[in-house]
Amino acid sequence: MGRTRTYQWDDPAISAEAAGRMAGIDFLREVQAGGLPRAPISHTVDFALDEVEPGRAVFSLTPGEEHYNPIGSMHGGVFATLLDSAAGCAVQTLLPQGMAYTSLDLTVKFLRRVTVDTGPVRAIGTVVNKGRQTALAQAQLVDAEDRLLAHATSSCMLFPVPAPQV
Repeated sequence: MGRTRTYQWDDPAISAEAAGRMAGIDFLREVQAGGLPRAPISHTVDFALDEVEPGRAVFSLTPGEEHYNPIGSMHGGVFATLLDSAAGCAVQTLLPQGMAYTSLDLTVKFLRRVTVDTGPVRAIGTVVNKGRQTALAQAQLVDAEDRLLAHATSSCMLFPVPAPQV
């Protein structure tokens, strides 16, 4: 008998529209508090934004079978998704109202195998350097004992959000 998983998400346009009207940290705090919808990918992968402060963002996930690759451990794409989210949102915490970012690249190093037996993991993103047009961030994936499971660096492009059409 196959296993199933059902989930739902909110209209992503709601958060996207709000993002341009708020400073990055205020936007993320509103998402964290539930005042704005989480990103659909967070429902798909089942991870949560736990901490937000200037230059830092932390996401958590409890590994499940639905995250596995064919050889019985967490797929590298799940590692990358968590690390990209943490690094990018760390950058977003430093953006003023009217500015946005997008990832230009992501370099991931996988250090340990992750399974359901690993227990909850956290992706901790921090900003290394922020300029006017780009930012460099890093993120670490750790287990409950703070053992390093994976590490990533990300370059982000910063750009103004287009004014809403009236």
